[in-house]
Amino acid sequence: MRERPVVEGVEWVGAVDWDRRLFDELIPLPDGTSYNAYLVRGSEKTVLMDSVDPSFAGVLLERLASAGVKRLDYVVCHHAEQDHSGAIPRVLERYPEATVLATEKCKVMLGDLLGVPADKVRAVADRERIDLGGLTIEGIHFPWVHWPETMLTWLPERRTLFSCDLFGSHLATSEMFAGNDPLVLPGAKRYYAEIMMPFRNFIQKNMERVTSLEPAFIAPSHGPVHDHPALILDAYHEWLSAPPKNLVVVPYVSMHDSTRRMVEHFMESCAWRGVRAEQFNLGDPDVGKLAMLLVDAASLVIGTPTVLAGPHPKVAYAASLANLIRPKVRFLSVIGSYSWGGKAVEQLAAMIPNLKVEVIPPVLCKGVPKAEDLAALDRLAETLAKKHGTIM
Repeated sequence: MRERPVVEGVEWVGAVDWDRRLFDELIPLPDGTSYNAYLVRGSEKTVLMDSVDPSFAGVLLERLASAGVKRLDYVVCHHAEQDHSGAIPRVLERYPEATVLATEKCKVMLGDLLGVPADKVRAVADRERIDLGGLTIEGIHFPWVHWPETMLTWLPERRTLFSCDLFGSHLATSEMFAGNDPLVLPGAKRYYAEIMMPFRNFIQKNMERVTSLEPAFIAPSHGPVHDHPALILDAYHEWLSAPPKNLVVVPYVSMHDSTRRMVEHFMESCAWRGVRAEQFNLGDPDVGKLAMLLVDAASLVIGTPTVLAGPHPKVAYAASLANLIRPKVRFLSVIGSYSWGGKAVEQLAAMIPNLKVEVIPPVLCKGVPKAEDLAALDRLAETLAKKHGTIM
């Protein structure tokens, strides 16, 4: 368990969690994750940038020992969530002389979540600089990315930005650097979709604070270090600011095949009209795939059978997810089947108050879809094709 160099004066001392498959008992991790911690050594003072998940505290301490760290002056806590901060109590036991640096809100949260004594935490002002001897760290408050207490840290002498969760990816890998390979972007897009997209307005307003630094390295708390930052910065600009694409996403579930038939016909009808459509069977437990699709979607069409007068529970979950992550979708509709009646559409609409969308009249059929129902699906596809044309 040795340290690994990042750039002169900076070493990675984190942990790779190859086997974790669920985060917060909610977010699928098909590729595992990492908990990145970085050691910054000036000529006079030494700083640990974040810690690791408490289950990997021993790994962090072993790497610090391997690096020959006899004294820690500071531990920067960018974010109080336990995958970043959970090992801080163990670090303070080993290095009792260390002071934790955090925002004022983070200081309170560290006490609430981990019992870190207030006298061990020093609140850092926005853009406050601390001299380490030949190196300087500067705290940059970045609230709501993705908690209210978050900050980033800038190391100007090495043009390195420690970005906390921003620009991260849940990816277990032995590679230190992302390189300039676009294949690293799907993992980053999944991470953005699941964690950052609900806060895209806050991020968008503050991106200039990041890009103006012109970093040579971006060191996030999860995933590889970005040694070609333009790749991830350009991707974030696209995800944050670009208008939605000519894409309709169709999450659905079907109990007795009627809704599935409607979805298949609608998909074909969209394709014939030049509208890209992606269906997602909600029987798939990896909702991260659905979240990724919603990053670019202009339309969301929910396919549901009626269960006890309401939407299928898995569809209700998908609607709640969309409401939480707040994608840029502009248009919404519902298609599905029922036997005797119900209020699936009204209930689904009530589940997505955060989406500022135009609701297109739903297509609901009684029992199996008939010719007139298929014709209504064609009209829905035609309407969306026209709507998409207005935003391209």
